[in-house]
Amino acid sequence: MKRLLALALLLLSFIAVAPAAAAPPQSYFYPFVNPYEATVMELPKEFEVRLPDKVPIYEFVVRPFPKREIPEVFWYENGLICSLVYQDHKAPLVFLVAGSGSRFDVPRMLKLQKVLYQAGFHVISVTSPTHMDFVVNAASGLPGIATDDAKDLYRVMDLAYQKVRDRVDVSYFLLAGYSLGGFDAAFVAKLDDQQHRFNFRRVLLINPPICLYDSVSALDRLLVDNVPGGMDNFDNWFRGVFSQTMHLAEAWEPGGLSGESMYRTYKRMQPSESNLAALIGLTARMNAADMIFTADVMNGGGYIVPRNVRLTSTTSLTRYAIVAYKTSFVDYFEQWLFPHYQKMEPGLTREDLLRRETLRALEGYLKGSKKFGLIHNEDDIILVSGDIEYLERVFGDRAWIFPSGGHMGNMFHPDVVSAITGFLKGKEE
Repeated sequence: MKRLLALALLLLSFIAVAPAAAAPPQSYFYPFVNPYEATVMELPKEFEVRLPDKVPIYEFVVRPFPKREIPEVFWYENGLICSLVYQDHKAPLVFLVAGSGSRFDVPRMLKLQKVLYQAGFHVISVTSPTHMDFVVNAASGLPGIATDDAKDLYRVMDLAYQKVRDRVDVSYFLLAGYSLGGFDAAFVAKLDDQQHRFNFRRVLLINPPICLYDSVSALDRLLVDNVPGGMDNFDNWFRGVFSQTMHLAEAWEPGGLSGESMYRTYKRMQPSESNLAALIGLTARMNAADMIFTADVMNGGGYIVPRNVRLTSTTSLTRYAIVAYKTSFVDYFEQWLFPHYQKMEPGLTREDLLRRETLRALEGYLKGSKKFGLIHNEDDIILVSGDIEYLERVFGDRAWIFPSGGHMGNMFHPDVVSAITGFLKGKEE
């Protein structure tokens, strides 16, 4: 399944009346108008914030369940890796949560570490609870339910800080995350207000979904609605995409997977808007495939993998991969996740579960606490109709809503970086 994740990351590289919200600067300019292009195209260097080449970083391992037996197929897993970027003086510490299906060290996280280090923060970076490394080493159950994912994240954060507390001098704690990580951060903050291990002074949500189910459904429709010939032609279309991207990847210059090389390669591909949308949907589907397969194996099988089947380090996973990437997160929710929670809570309805696992369930909390900030884009492809207006009502002048940028495409635009660091520093800074 790691091959699936690698391919997903490769494909994403090709495609990758309340108080008024805080307005972006009048000079804000973003070079991609199409929201799909905006989502997948890194900013040309002349538009991107300048960051240090290197930052002091320390990687370490936490083991929330040290006695857990790891299935043989995951032979390479040995604890959850986190990282610390540190100052040589007393400073605030930001816990940074990765987006859906992402590790602590994906390029976007590494850049965000540099943004925050340059602004004067220590940073502990944490893998998404939907990534297979987290599912194997740190998940207490099935991933995808915000309240439970938050408990698992909070446990990891606590262990991570205990592991590095002698290395850093911390003045206070902050929390931030992007995409699903921003969504998760809201639920982690709520838990911290009950347990008070960190007492986060500020919490920043960057391009979060309001309802994970709605956002994943929207991404999946990009695939289902745009595969030429429909999903019956999925296998042929996928083989063609794979062949084309592999051919172009061979032509990359040394250093390979950079923003500039992706820009040149994308221009050579010149996919139609519908093909680009399908590629984005495919990437989301394949991220879900890794999570679902891993969760199935860790829970004894029965969904993707038959029960009592032993998977070893040499077992071919091809047939399971084929089933997994044809399984959407919505399928997973409807067929496994909801029935699982319904067994634990007799009488629980599907609507009840969906209602409590959205930012709307935290509306009063988010609206009433000045420690929450939001950064988003009007053309974000994971949002549905009415979401931006809702977020503006909830966050008011603690929301920075940019007119363009797709889903996180503009994250390293100087104006967006200024909003990120400005909010986390706070007025008293």
